[in-house]
Amino acid sequence: MRNILIALFLLIVVFLIAVGGFVFWMYSELTTPSVHSGADDYITIEKGTSPSAVIDLLRQRGVIGSGTAVKIYLRTIGDASKIQAGEYRFPSPITPLEALKLLEKGEDRTVRFVIPEGFTRFDIAKRIAANFQQDPAMTEDQILLLMNDTSLIKDIAPEARNLEGYMYPSTYHFPPETKPEQIIKTTVEQFKKIWKPEWAARAKELGRTPLEIVTIASLIETESPVESERPIVSSVIYNRIEKKIPLGIDQTVVYVAKMENRWDGTIHKSDIEANSPYNTRKHGGIPPGPIASVSVSSIEAALNPAKTNYIFYVLDVGKNDGSHHFYASAAEFEKGKAVYQRWLEEQRKLKRENEANAQ
Repeated sequence: MRNILIALFLLIVVFLIAVGGFVFWMYSELTTPSVHSGADDYITIEKGTSPSAVIDLLRQRGVIGSGTAVKIYLRTIGDASKIQAGEYRFPSPITPLEALKLLEKGEDRTVRFVIPEGFTRFDIAKRIAANFQQDPAMTEDQILLLMNDTSLIKDIAPEARNLEGYMYPSTYHFPPETKPEQIIKTTVEQFKKIWKPEWAARAKELGRTPLEIVTIASLIETESPVESERPIVSSVIYNRIEKKIPLGIDQTVVYVAKMENRWDGTIHKSDIEANSPYNTRKHGGIPPGPIASVSVSSIEAALNPAKTNYIFYVLDVGKNDGSHHFYASAAEFEKGKAVYQRWLEEQRKLKRENEANAQ
């Protein structure tokens, strides 16, 4: 009897060791990262592919080292039904468990396309050309011509000359073969989704058309990244228009340079003197159309300017967050401007020194 108990005990010990070894092996196999060379490649999982075939494919592509442990995991404590078809990129290194989590998300191959607030149609055309290769290839100028089709916004701005201001700034995801026409259409449709009918009514109360409101919003967008002060910037624009003072907004000068394909990143004297209706340094009132993509907050600021007597503002160099000081008198403005110009010269000096040291 004693020998039987000893034998039984030994069997239990061997069994526990075996189970422990198996658990350790499983854990090691599932959590050990695998380094592979295909991190930039897409792996397509077709609909109807069995879990076993999916694992075999990942093993063949080097994403996982051994498929046996993964298959056992899926047949026991895992859930093979969560694996979805799609096009996947697996980073390197990656563990089998991390790979399974990706497979549960169901990813399609797309290009992340971002339009930041304040981007112009020229910027957007350049980004489309760079991210979506066409056959035959399309140039930025050809894509810009597509933006002259204003049929999509006839119901909002029938007098618009192009789609500037109506391609909504956001993050989009498109298949890599998407045509520029579809990208443009999607961004305009997004703008139309956020546009509220009451905004048109409010514009009418202000004696403005929706196009003029979007134009003012684009000026606000390019002048201040700080949402809380945008209604104040809006008040300055309205106050200057009422007093028949040119707006003098530098970004309109930049926009003219982009329109004329000569923008090099620096505002020159010739830019300031450009004889274009978009140049608010030379011409009074607002430009004939928007100069950038606009956000909801800038549209609302254009519709609801703060009540102030400000007609000047200058960058607040102390805060370094894009906010401004606002002034009602020219004398106070000149003081603030002098502080800004001293700071600007210091920045230019530092830039020159850094460039010299880099050589």
